[in-house]
Amino acid sequence: MKKMQKGFTLIELMIVIAILGILVAIALPAYQDYTVRARVSEAVAQTAPAKLAVAETASSLNNGLAGVTAANSGFTFPAAGTDYVQSIAVGANGVITTTPRNTGANDNPVMVWTPTQANATAPINWACTVAATAAHKYVPAECRNTAPTGTTGG
Repeated sequence: MKKMQKGFTLIELMIVIAILGILVAIALPAYQDYTVRARVSEAVAQTAPAKLAVAETASSLNNGLAGVTAANSGFTFPAAGTDYVQSIAVGANGVITTTPRNTGANDNPVMVWTPTQANATAPINWACTVAATAAHKYVPAECRNTAPTGTTGG
């Protein structure tokens, strides 16, 4: 007479645990990269008001981007920063430097946004560059190369 099996054998349970272990080993680094990219994306999103300030200042000046400075752009970022953004600073000619913090990356990618404008009435294009030491996998695609992307306020 055949005996009816009830439940799982030890080997079946060990196989399930091994499969779960493999899935966790693959998923955990991917999730960690995702969280770092999300925190860096917050820094990119918070750069938009600075871009708008530069664009408005450039359009109100007779000489465009050449006259934009931190003082006349009117943009200030809180000294304490935010959870994931240490600072956003407008420099000469409207160049913006975004410095993230607490992203989880070994080297937080400092992004430099350089505006270009064909003439005083043309739209502003933004080129994003990141230091060579930063992990480029954490920055948006527009910052992985140096070609100008986007338009005013973007």
